[in-house]
Amino acid sequence: MIKLFASDLDGTLLNAFHATDRTILAAAREIVAVGAHLVLATGRTVTSARDQGFEDIPVEVVGSNGSIVRDGSGAVIKTFPLDPAVVEELLRAFPTICFDCASPDGTFITGSRAERQATFSRDGLVKRITMRGMRARMANDPTMHFSQSLPDILAHEVCKVNCRVPDEGLAREFKAYLAEHSDALVNAPFSPVMFEITSAGVNKGASIAWLAHHLGYTEDQVAVYGDGGNDLVMLERFEHAYATANGSDEAKRAAGTVIGPCYLHAVPRHMLRTLRRERDHVVIE
Repeated sequence: MIKLFASDLDGTLLNAFHATDRTILAAAREIVAVGAHLVLATGRTVTSARDQGFEDIPVEVVGSNGSIVRDGSGAVIKTFPLDPAVVEELLRAFPTICFDCASPDGTFITGSRAERQATFSRDGLVKRITMRGMRARMANDPTMHFSQSLPDILAHEVCKVNCRVPDEGLAREFKAYLAEHSDALVNAPFSPVMFEITSAGVNKGASIAWLAHHLGYTEDQVAVYGDGGNDLVMLERFEHAYATANGSDEAKRAAGTVIGPCYLHAVPRHMLRTLRRERDHVVIE
């Protein structure tokens, strides 16, 4: 019986506008009402599920690609931080890149707000429209701190480092650096234009397994859902794994089972079908 439903957000659990809606929230409420767990497994740095549109629903969060785990109240229960010396070397090696350094108490950014925004300049019109709501939330996020010095950043427990590198030459240099430091760093971005860096061995799959064990469940009591590059390890690890139809080919192969697209609420509907079937209830259409 599935006791823990873990899902990526963008392109998976959320709708086409990267937001929650009545269908998603109704499914979340039903899942937790029967004693099961809903876990947001995301590359986002999440300080509160409420801030992601889940209102007062007590859902757990495996955030920052598995490097920060929060319980249903939002409290941090586990972190998998980067070595501060590794973070310092990385930031010193690429002083012109605007880095987002995620910690349990916020995101500390090496560049200004304008410099960070400039890294999104190559996004197409459709993506700018669909991401509008998410970017509006980020623009008003009090946990995002800009123009931080290296000592400011190293004063916090950095768990994940994000960046976009529009310059192709610099991007190649950065990829080469990460390849040379693969013993300490792993890059698992949701999109090819992104870099999402955690400590080697840290990923959504490992952290979901840790959380399941923490809650007293076995891995065959977990169902996972994803669509992109930072979901691959998670999808490969668990027996009950599902990719959305809008997901990447790699995610579909890793999951083995493909359900409908996120814009038709495939994930919350599949969760409810599973939940109700296992409890001998009516299966939703």
